[in-house]
Amino acid sequence: MSTRSKPPAAPNKPAIPDAAEIRKVMRSALLRIGIPVGVVWIVVILINHRYGYITAGIITAVAAGIVSWALWHMRRSTKVANILRSADISTAHGRKEAMEQLESGAAKKDTTALFAKAQILMHEDPRKALEVLEQINLDKAMAPVADEARGQRAMIHLLLGEVDRARALADAIELSRHDQLKSRASLAAVIAEAWARSGQAKRANDTLDLFDPENSELQDLRPQLYRARAFAAASVSDTKRMRHALRKLRSINPQLLGGFVQKKIHPLLEREAKQMLMQSGAIPKKLVRQRMS
Repeated sequence: MSTRSKPPAAPNKPAIPDAAEIRKVMRSALLRIGIPVGVVWIVVILINHRYGYITAGIITAVAAGIVSWALWHMRRSTKVANILRSADISTAHGRKEAMEQLESGAAKKDTTALFAKAQILMHEDPRKALEVLEQINLDKAMAPVADEARGQRAMIHLLLGEVDRARALADAIELSRHDQLKSRASLAAVIAEAWARSGQAKRANDTLDLFDPENSELQDLRPQLYRARAFAAASVSDTKRMRHALRKLRSINPQLLGGFVQKKIHPLLEREAKQMLMQSGAIPKKLVRQRMS
């Protein structure tokens, strides 16, 4: 099989939060709703007016509806997360089993399920993963969810060398809409890589400087963050910072360097990654030369 038939190994794959992360987000959302409602009732009791109680009752009913929807969404998301956690998606059998469970246990247009399916398909066919993510209606989805979909789609386009398509998606993402550090960092890495590879090097480096890849909370995102740092550093010919990022990737998994040994990559970055690959011995020199051809 040709080494160019598939994109390089992804430093990060389309994913959904695990059950603990989902509960953390939902608790935060419930507090944001519950505290204002409590304040409203305190004020109404102090005023002690009939119309105040009516208004507070309406506000409480609306809040209860939002809470009910949030709990329903949390249960649905947790169910999908549990399917992925219980299945071994590193094997063909495990992926098939997980897909069957998602097909039978989730609605076809369920956003969480679509993210999960894309994560599974990334192991075999990034194009199919992209097609699944494109089923998410960006105009109808909640803004943070739409941003996540844009980010995952942009990441796949970057892995496939389709920088222009990635840039168009990345430019529509608003980091200020995301309260969770991991979510902001993941999206920032995608945005920064798209900018670095399309002539916006300073914006890319400034954005990445806001996140420390060695932060324990971002451990799972280190490959993605260091990949983006390598592109951003190469785009301003910062050899020292670029090599540092590549060495960090090599220490995580030498195969991650394969993502830089292909066409449409900055020559400086491509050359340095190729040299590190050959020095590591993790990938045969013959394979590296094939990727360069």
